[in-house]
Amino acid sequence: MKYDIVGSPLPVVICTLNAGEKMITEKGSMCWMTPNMKMETNAGGIGKAFSKMFSGEAMFQNIYTCMGTDGMIAFASSFPGSIIPFEVSPGNEIVIQKGGFLAMEEGVNLNVQFQRKLGAGFFGGEGFIMQRASGYGLVFLEIDGSCIKYDLQPGQQLIVDTGYVAAYTGNCTMDIQTVKGFK
Repeated sequence: MKYDIVGSPLPVVICTLNAGEKMITEKGSMCWMTPNMKMETNAGGIGKAFSKMFSGEAMFQNIYTCMGTDGMIAFASSFPGSIIPFEVSPGNEIVIQKGGFLAMEEGVNLNVQFQRKLGAGFFGGEGFIMQRASGYGLVFLEIDGSCIKYDLQPGQQLIVDTGYVAAYTGNCTMDIQTVKGFK
């Protein structure tokens, strides 16, 4: 698959697929495609459907398969911001903010990710329920606003308000804490 991200402030990722290649997205993300793209809708089982619901995504996903010759499909962000591509592989997973999934290749798995501490559920806001992309392939994230990337070294920490964490790699951890003196 080849792709190109174009447009601002509402970006679009245009994917060119070879015959047999598949892209998975949720309803409303596909904006145009060539006629040889076949669409199917799937929940992926009852457990997978509820997992998607908890993480802020639609219960059903659309699977687009390129039939015959090369095809094209475009996915648009639903709000002003950025589309970020990320190559997922074992040991190179990514945790995504709730609602940040746009589209992925067939070999990528998307599952709900709960933060470990119970207090995070009450005080953590956006950071409590996230999504983990694993497997093999490309996943596209849609984030509101611009993306500032930090590559933290082992042991290095950064304090960030939970509303500003778009994603982090699977080898990082996020710990949600209350403000000292909060009553």
